Amino acid sequence: MENDKKFALLIDADNISPKYIDIILTETVNYGIASVRRIYGDWTDNSKSSWKECLLQNSLTPIQQYSYTSGKNSSDAAMIIDAMDILYGNHVDGFIIASSDSDFTALARRLREDGKMVIGMGESKTPMPFIMACEQFKTLDVLYESKETEKADDKVLKKNEDVEKQKAIPVTSLKTIRKTVMNIIEEQTTDDEWMNLGELGSILQKRYPDFDCRVYKFSKLSKMLESFSGIKLLKQGNSWLVGTDK
Repeated sequence: MENDKKFALLIDADNISPKYIDIILTETVNYGIASVRRIYGDWTDNSKSSWKECLLQNSLTPIQQYSYTSGKNSSDAAMIIDAMDILYGNHVDGFIIASSDSDFTALARRLREDGKMVIGMGESKTPMPFIMACEQFKTLDVLYESKETEKADDKVLKKNEDVEKQKAIPVTSLKTIRKTVMNIIEEQTTDDEWMNLGELGSILQKRYPDFDCRVYKFSKLSKMLESFSGIKLLKQGNSWLVGTDK
């Protein structure tokens, strides 16, 4: 079963905020079990103190990595070495790398070369090379903002939260997604033919690892497609078919 798969969850505490931990763990459950849970950073640094409660509550193993050079992310090398050790031990089916750092691009590619599933998780500022190196990528700040908006019930944010108010946007625009959907349908069908919605979603995910309906404020793919002009949907039994209005 898909949810029986084991993953190594590796978190870069130098550029991932503890406020994302619930989203990270919830998304992880959708893929399988995090049999390895490690988080990397210089824990002598007072700026990491906000992670303390998260470590205790979520059974995360902190890996100490001293900052030998000022201003340099110290976690990269330790995470990469650990990931390769875990890979060669062959105890997991995939890796979840939580970081917005492009330095993990080569690691993601290497892990996938060995047939491991790689899920990336980071903010919308994450460089595209790392996103594309992952099989799937979850945009944490967009998912977080969506979750917080639901909780807030449209309450006005405080003035001293102006920095946090900057709206996070999906890496791949909705306009690009719509254009790609049209192209995929044209590529996969002939005139007046339909294609399976699940197949469309699979192709879309492969082209854009960061694709996730929720970051565009839709609960599922069918709802998103219903909002696109030129797209039509057909329910056939328990399945959905999709086509164009041409």
